[in-house]
Amino acid sequence: MKKIIIFLAFVLIFYLFVSDLMVQGLEIPDDAIRIRVVPNSNSENDQEIKNKVKEELQSSMYELLKDSKTSSEAEKIINENLNKIDKDINNLLIKEKYNKGYVLNYGYNYFPEKEYKGITYEEGYYKSLLVTLGEGKGDNWWCVLFPPLCLIEEDNTEYKSLAKQILEEFSNNLE
Repeated sequence: MKKIIIFLAFVLIFYLFVSDLMVQGLEIPDDAIRIRVVPNSNSENDQEIKNKVKEELQSSMYELLKDSKTSSEAEKIINENLNKIDKDINNLLIKEKYNKGYVLNYGYNYFPEKEYKGITYEEGYYKSLLVTLGEGKGDNWWCVLFPPLCLIEEDNTEYKSLAKQILEEFSNNLE
């Protein structure tokens, strides 16, 4: 019984530690660069196109910014690659036979208030890469390009995997 209590206490302490790390990781620094994709509407097709643009941008932006050390370095890379980013989006939309147009803008763009995992992100104008599809009236997706917080959910998976491994080793030692 004593081993079970120790094990449960360990699980609780570890869970609280990992949860605290995840919440801290969700804070957005002042010099962050965001990314936002606003679809034409909330129709199933428009939301699907938004998600395809999002995935394309996440992949291409990761490749461009993976070695960036500072916000100003990331900003310079984005500015130098705006034509490539625009071309990639255009090619994707042609492939998807999307003919409602789009606007790509890098600068200070408006973001509405958002609550995510218990944290409220204030509305305001933030340095960002914004893609507006068609009329831009649908539910948007946004994340942080630099530092690369768009990968936070993948990071959480790593924390959970580490927790699982430690717990398995601990429970094996109790036997």
